[in-house]
Amino acid sequence: MNFKPIIIVAGEPNSVFFEIYFKALRSKKFKSPLILIASFDLIKLQMKKMNIKNKIRCLNFLRLGKYKLDNNCINLIDVKYTQSKPFEKISIKSNDYIAKSFNLALKILKKRISNKFINGPISKKYFLNKKYLGITEYLARKSKSRKFAMLIYNEKLSVCPLTTHLPLKTVSKKINRKLIIEKVKLIDKFYKKYFKRKPKIGVAGLNPHCESVDIFDEDKKIIRPTIKYLSKLKYKIVGPFASDTIFLKKNRNNFDVIIGMYHDQVLTPVKTLFEYDAINITLGLPFLRVSPDHGPNEKMLGKNLSNPQSLIKAISFLDKQKW
Repeated sequence: MNFKPIIIVAGEPNSVFFEIYFKALRSKKFKSPLILIASFDLIKLQMKKMNIKNKIRCLNFLRLGKYKLDNNCINLIDVKYTQSKPFEKISIKSNDYIAKSFNLALKILKKRISNKFINGPISKKYFLNKKYLGITEYLARKSKSRKFAMLIYNEKLSVCPLTTHLPLKTVSKKINRKLIIEKVKLIDKFYKKYFKRKPKIGVAGLNPHCESVDIFDEDKKIIRPTIKYLSKLKYKIVGPFASDTIFLKKNRNNFDVIIGMYHDQVLTPVKTLFEYDAINITLGLPFLRVSPDHGPNEKMLGKNLSNPQSLIKAISFLDKQKW
């Protein structure tokens, strides 16, 4: 069976990524070759700090399709970046390095050497610098994808926020029929393609108890009619449900995916339920992008205490996808 490589951008240099990457390599054998896009100098510096002795094989981007690859060593495409210490404070210094890494990965994906992509943690504050709401939107723009969705995936229950990294006071203005339909169609298409079934979708309302109060009537005028419309089109969708009860065990067990109106409405309960046992999948891109469901974790740098489970799960998910 031919397994195409998984392209991995290490991301923020001052993060726990290399630590969890090496832990992932030790924990499990992957069928797909892993190609890491990162700085050779940086990885050597951090390997020395963490007393890791893996061999590194530097690859030429222009000859990628000609290599016979396995995971007996680190398959690395070097992107130049240096710093004097293994770990430094996160800043804008690494922005060009991260951007070059992403651009190189996108070139590889465009050549269809692979369609499987992982990125390590990124600092939204410094790298995105308010230009994008998150990496989901950054990659959608870079790949010219107009319709996309964030899916936090777990085999038992996944969640999708209708809006992503928005201040709470702006959420109600962004909720509309078109956006709900777009997300539901992307989720349905994804589950049918990769799991060969139509997903059962529950929708959490916006307001407490899904009740309209004064001018706040999004549940009554937008969410409920849109769900009714989609149900008539044979999508397996019901709601809206009150947010304080939809995640109760007897309720959440009825669904594959719960859609919420804003980020923390659905990410807080799913992380409480599964902690690191979930991954972030971007739907709607021309390739399959997955990332660990956590950030750079600056407070844990160099301590060798970070949990690699989400990265292992991300690699394992892509490793199952044959091409």
